[in-house]
Amino acid sequence: MQTTPLAGVEPAPEAAVDLGKAAHPSVGVDTLCDIASAASGRTISPTLYNIDLAPTKREGRRWTGYSIFTLWANDVHSLGNYAFAIGLFALGLGGWQILLALGVGAVLLFALLSLSGFMGVKTGVPFPVMSRISFGIRGAQIASLLRGAVAVAWFGIQTYLASVVLRVMLVAMVPSLQELDTNSILGLSTLGWASFVFLWIVQLVIVSFGMEMIRKYEAFAGPIILVTMAAIAVWIFVEAGGSIAWAGDNALEGGDMWRTIFAGGALWVAIYGTFVLNFCDFTRSAVSKKAVVRGNFWGIPINMLLFGAIVVVMAGGQFKINGTVIQSPSDIVQTIPNTLFLVLACLALLILTIAVNLMANFVAPVYALTNLFPKHLNFRKAAWVSGTIGLIILPWNLYNNPLVIVYFLGGLGALLGPLFGVVMADYWLLRRGKVNVLELYSEDPAGAYYYKKGYNPRAIIAMVPAAAIALLIAFVPALEAAAPFAWFVAAGIAAVVYYVISDRRQRLEDVDGESIAVASAH
Repeated sequence: MQTTPLAGVEPAPEAAVDLGKAAHPSVGVDTLCDIASAASGRTISPTLYNIDLAPTKREGRRWTGYSIFTLWANDVHSLGNYAFAIGLFALGLGGWQILLALGVGAVLLFALLSLSGFMGVKTGVPFPVMSRISFGIRGAQIASLLRGAVAVAWFGIQTYLASVVLRVMLVAMVPSLQELDTNSILGLSTLGWASFVFLWIVQLVIVSFGMEMIRKYEAFAGPIILVTMAAIAVWIFVEAGGSIAWAGDNALEGGDMWRTIFAGGALWVAIYGTFVLNFCDFTRSAVSKKAVVRGNFWGIPINMLLFGAIVVVMAGGQFKINGTVIQSPSDIVQTIPNTLFLVLACLALLILTIAVNLMANFVAPVYALTNLFPKHLNFRKAAWVSGTIGLIILPWNLYNNPLVIVYFLGGLGALLGPLFGVVMADYWLLRRGKVNVLELYSEDPAGAYYYKKGYNPRAIIAMVPAAAIALLIAFVPALEAAAPFAWFVAAGIAAVVYYVISDRRQRLEDVDGESIAVASAH
């Protein structure tokens, strides 16, 4: 990485301070900032910097191409994604059409996630810090909290859905437990509460050990999920007599077919609209850009085609068996006649859901909270705060309320497209990848990312029309045909507006953060 010398500042000798050794949880944030300030020749603010928000050292990064591949091996095969893809079959798309829709989305995602991932490799910073580049050192709170709020709600909902699978498994193993599943306490049975709290604790314990433990869990879960889903597909194929129905009774043709294919591809990207924002939370610990590309290539287009093939076999096989369209693999699992195989399949689904929750719905709010209170919250404390919020909102009630899902979570989700558009336009089109990492942690009014009192008004202005249009497309019935493309429309509008109104007089420097970086493992 090219580094611009700091004008008028004599850099501290490399041997003068070992920030890596100093960056221990027992070291206070103020002390850590003093050490970082001495090492960099800049004043590093304790309101912007701590051990979790600091850049990661290039040496010692552990996320390889396989690590990134296992992220997608888990997330792509989530129950929610299966429900979405099987829904395409229900809408009238046949086997090859579903594969084409997913393929279109996969190509777009590969490009978007690679661009987002490269930002993390270069700077070594998490998304809340990365967004300071575009929104300012204080305005970044807007971006990170929006992303975090969506994730907290979905963390609770996904944990609830996993607890339903756990209840099925427990009742299959001990039928007498069914008696504990008939009452209701705040909307959940006794068995439901026990299952939810157990899974809630398991996830919090894993996250308490930091990103390195998450990496290890994803690596463990990935192969299990791929083998399990493939096995379920093979079982259905055999049960269907060795052939499947390639389409349902309402097969689409002509223009309707092509519109649904491209709408499906666009929605496939929108599903990952949250993840393309904060992918740098993971790639900040990647060993190289090549690792990101390799992991993304095998994890997105290749893995998604495998996912699509499994979807086609599951949906087509079950349709041939009894003429019904399943909603998710859990529908098939519940019909497995052998108790042992049913329990093993349920365990695999639990492992999967936890893996998806950790990467997609836990990391983002943890970093958002750490960024909000860097002097008081580290990764572990923020994890418990985030998890507690996910519990007290009683997520099963949210999930059972369509208005909450559509208007609250859907509305917040519609705002993530504009965020992505601003960040990408700023980083790639305006700055051409030049970032002064040290100034991301500076409160100096003359700093590159201070803007006006810590906020970049141009970024906020660019978001307003894009967000308004995204919300209109999402919620106005007359615009329903455009709804699948809302994420792209909003991201594109925000990117164009920001590019047009941005300040071309900004000082663009490329300064790495190695002098204030810490080891990538928590």
